[in-house]
Amino acid sequence: MNGTFGAGKTTTSRLLVKALPQARIFDTEYVGFMLGHVLTEPVENFQDNPPWRALVVRTAVEVLDHVGGTLVIPQTVLTESYAREIFDGLAAEGVKVHHFVLHVDREELVRRIVEDREEAGAKQWRLDHVERYEAALPWLREAGVVVDTTRLGAEEVCARIVSEV
Repeated sequence: MNGTFGAGKTTTSRLLVKALPQARIFDTEYVGFMLGHVLTEPVENFQDNPPWRALVVRTAVEVLDHVGGTLVIPQTVLTESYAREIFDGLAAEGVKVHHFVLHVDREELVRRIVEDREEAGAKQWRLDHVERYEAALPWLREAGVVVDTTRLGAEEVCARIVSEV
């Protein structure tokens, strides 16, 4: 599940795990955190490290081979080549990918970011990425199923995704 920060990926992911049989959340940021201890060369985003993308694929495959079911992966990926590398890697391993893009209009997005109390420390970083998300929208719209969360509650977003899967 892709989309900008504040679109509802985390909340929707939690609901999807309850709605889909044998589903679990795979938070790929932990792969980035792990690599941060090993790859100490400075990068703007851990996604810029090629091992992150390869390990996301490998870890997802290993987890699915071990437990089966469905992985719900909430992760903002705004670089098309990175997303393609992950999707193609999963497909090559026989993993079916459903790419959903949670979208929210700019005004509502900024309101959500500013009012977020759970991760208030990330506010400026998220606001700084609004334009980058908007620049990525053309390829995101082509690569995934867009679900506009501007006026939908998380339960409605979850139901739409479940109906597509």
